Amino acid sequence: MIKLVRTGALLLGLLSTTAMADVVVVVNKANSSALDQKTVQRIFLGKDKKFPDGSPLTAINQSAESPTRASFDERVLGRNSSQVSAYWSKLVFTGKGVPPMELPNDQAVIEKVASTPDAIGYVDSTSVTDSVTVININ
Repeated sequence: MIKLVRTGALLLGLLSTTAMADVVVVVNKANSSALDQKTVQRIFLGKDKKFPDGSPLTAINQSAESPTRASFDERVLGRNSSQVSAYWSKLVFTGKGVPPMELPNDQAVIEKVASTPDAIGYVDSTSVTDSVTVININ
């Protein structure tokens, strides 16, 4: 019986992982910054306020209800959405930070990034258009 429960839990874990969106980081076409995962983490946790080349940046999150955001939080930030929310609540409460702008979905993020030279956001890989540049952070 224990083996059956373990097998079921393993299968459930695998299914939930494959159901998660494949998230990609996107920037404006005019942006030529090279970024790694650590830099993207620092940007979306409010620790870096400029791109590595010194140019300003505008980070764009998706809404808290977005499955893409949940996937980004887990895969890129290494935290679940509750942990990220608690992190930002603490920074806002202490006056030490302001969370990134939030937009409702992939399309809104793509439109904002395409029209804002200093923007960085993330979307499901299936939503990417040629109006933005995908940053490989692996």
